[in-house]
Amino acid sequence: MTSVDRPAIQPGQQVPDGVAPTAPAVPGAGHAEPGPAAWPTGDVPAAGPTAPGPTGDVPAGGWSPAAYQPVEPDRFTRLVVRLHERAPRWAVPLAALGCVGMGMAYALVSDPTRSDPDARPTCLLKLTTGLDCPGCGGTRALWYVLHADLPAAARHHFLFVFSLPFLAYLFVAWAGNQAFGWRLPELRVSSKVIGGFLAAWLAFSVVRNLPWAPFTSLYV
Repeated sequence: MTSVDRPAIQPGQQVPDGVAPTAPAVPGAGHAEPGPAAWPTGDVPAAGPTAPGPTGDVPAGGWSPAAYQPVEPDRFTRLVVRLHERAPRWAVPLAALGCVGMGMAYALVSDPTRSDPDARPTCLLKLTTGLDCPGCGGTRALWYVLHADLPAAARHHFLFVFSLPFLAYLFVAWAGNQAFGWRLPELRVSSKVIGGFLAAWLAFSVVRNLPWAPFTSLYV
């Protein structure tokens, strides 16, 4: 009698000589799940959960996550990237310096301090409402700064004159680092400082439009 043919030994039953004991049968034990060999051809279940497609049909193999397809840059973007990669390190600071120089040249050539008193203002807000905008007087203040007349410049836009030294230092530190690798002390400006400056600028823009003395002296 083989191990397959002999019955299992029940609890309390004496084991005969020369016969290896076997464990009693447990309901449900010894029955493995059917493997791929037990499945008929074409009836293999999907490997994971599937989701219905656009038309409600689910493919036999399930849906696989679509791979990300990067967007190809257009011709202009490729040209700008190529120029940036080939340009020397001083090209960007030089271009920024050229923009600043053009602004100064415009202030010098236009001479906003000699405009006709009856001329229409170039500021859209002042043209439509008669009020000074937050930037009104900035060009005239720059013209006076270029002519070393700081009191007149502060009279036309005090906050612009106040911020010029900080803006100049930030520009020199950035341009020197980009072009020559200079490591100037970093000017740390926190968000609270920026918020306070913007609040002061807003208050200055309101105060300069008040129709009472001494605020009328700030109107430009």
